[in-house]
Amino acid sequence: MGADPVEIESILDILSQTPGRIASASMGRDNTRLTLRTEEESWSANDILAHLRSCADVWGRSILAMTQQDHPTLRYVSPRTYIRKTKYPALEFRLLLEGFTRQRFELLQTLKALTLEDWSRGATFTGTTNGREASILSYAQRMARHELEHCEQLEKLLEL
Repeated sequence: MGADPVEIESILDILSQTPGRIASASMGRDNTRLTLRTEEESWSANDILAHLRSCADVWGRSILAMTQQDHPTLRYVSPRTYIRKTKYPALEFRLLLEGFTRQRFELLQTLKALTLEDWSRGATFTGTTNGREASILSYAQRMARHELEHCEQLEKLLEL
């Protein structure tokens, strides 16, 4: 299955909009508000952003490996496990957002430089379902869908 240019453009739009959506939703909110957990929502805005940053680290590294190597075999890393090795949950929201935004800019530079054929480059992942295959396209799709859900969650949370 080849990559669809319209779908790729949609993915790039979503990924490029995420940092701005987070910045807009959090604008004017103090650190107390950004770290508040409620009975309805067990994650604070800071928790959501730390999670997104962790996912972007893990999935972004996999995408980068697929751009640099010919069908590498990569060990699957869970973002939920990875986050425990970081200080992201304890970082102040604005610092997390700055790092996420910088990281996103770099990922988008890589993705925008890909040819249509490059989006089909893939990898085999171990440490999960044996021989699970993924491509740059499937990882970018996953990241975009995931971020849409969490941006909506964060925006709803900070409307309160």
